[in-house]
Amino acid sequence: MLKHALYRDLDMTAPLKAIDGNADLTELMTVLAARARGAARVLSLAPAEQKNKALEAIERAIRTNSAAILAANAEDVAEVRANGATSAFVDRLTLTPSRIDAMADGVATVRAIPDPVGVVTERWQRPNGMTIERVRVPLGVVAVIFESRPNVAADAGVLCLKSGNAVILRGGSDSFRSCRAIHDCLVQGLREAGLPEAAITLVPTRDRAAVGLLLTGLNGAIDVIVPRGGKSLVGRVEAEARVPVFAHLEGVNHVYVDHAANLDMAKSIVLNAKMRRPGVCGAAETLLVDRKGVSTSLKPLVEMLLDAGCEVRGDSTVQQTDARVKPASDEDWDTEYEDAIIAARVVDGLDEAIAHIHTHGSHHTDAIVTDDQAAANKFLNEVDSAIVLHNASTQFADGGEFGFGAEIGIATGRFHARGPVGAEQLTSFKYRVHGTGQTRP
Repeated sequence: MLKHALYRDLDMTAPLKAIDGNADLTELMTVLAARARGAARVLSLAPAEQKNKALEAIERAIRTNSAAILAANAEDVAEVRANGATSAFVDRLTLTPSRIDAMADGVATVRAIPDPVGVVTERWQRPNGMTIERVRVPLGVVAVIFESRPNVAADAGVLCLKSGNAVILRGGSDSFRSCRAIHDCLVQGLREAGLPEAAITLVPTRDRAAVGLLLTGLNGAIDVIVPRGGKSLVGRVEAEARVPVFAHLEGVNHVYVDHAANLDMAKSIVLNAKMRRPGVCGAAETLLVDRKGVSTSLKPLVEMLLDAGCEVRGDSTVQQTDARVKPASDEDWDTEYEDAIIAARVVDGLDEAIAHIHTHGSHHTDAIVTDDQAAANKFLNEVDSAIVLHNASTQFADGGEFGFGAEIGIATGRFHARGPVGAEQLTSFKYRVHGTGQTRP
């Protein structure tokens, strides 16, 4: 079951313990990765009913243990507040009863979606009579490295479980207690369903060197790495990883308000896109307004944002609408604020809006507000982002809102998966060939 001879010399049954020093960290990480590899083999063959039983138990455990999760999270939040964390960071870290309910609801949704493993996506017959099928299979062992948002532990855990993958979770040190409390619920579900507990493994140390070891692939035990965090984390993972990476780059997202937009709709969408939760990756960071609509829409939009407590940094035209607007620098057009700040610019029509997005965007999520269907079609076709929207908030950039139940991240690359990475996107495929004795001439 284990791929490498190195694993034969390791104690695969001893309890994993948190390691504070680097001396034993390599052994710790090698052991947990080897256990995950063994669990992946079991999970890849587990029937849908068994996986769903585990998911049902996980949902129940999260709801039952919500008080313990909240208590652990309160300790994490108190610690980061004492260390001077920003309000946006605290918001990303904080769990509330409603957020825990949403976490559990996401597990239920994942349980309800069809099992992607074993699905035959294509089937055809060759002239020689052989039948060829392309069938979905798990990726293997997924390592998820994330920062601050403890709900990622649950999202990643259940999505990997549903798709037959083992997962190694390495949360940020700021959410260490919260992740442990959530992980306890995940393990309880695996245990009740008779699945190996190593199928969902939480790295039991805050030691940052653990990330570097994960990036090596741990002697081939890890098949893919998913980073969830800021630009520096993603950049490091992409630069150092020796295994494939599902890139989740920063969300420099735009809302373009066309001259043919309904003002009330535009105001509602812009306010939600920026201020619903400014710290999430789907939050809008730049507002683009068509010059033809400046006289009717610019001032109401800017004043609305300012009155809602959002700092607006604008070009010269935007600055003229309100004395509270600060001048935008060149860096503002390329910045993911993750805070109640937005850059605003007037553009000369749709083509300039698209050009601005291509130059400054991160290929994550961009939206147009317009009643002109032709303009909407052009925007949706030409903006090269993982998610493009017409007359809807960028905050719908979320696997749960796509009906996936949860997401392991928003992939902004172009290979294998793009956009919200759900259970189906965590599978690869293989070919099954059925013959009747054919040989190749």
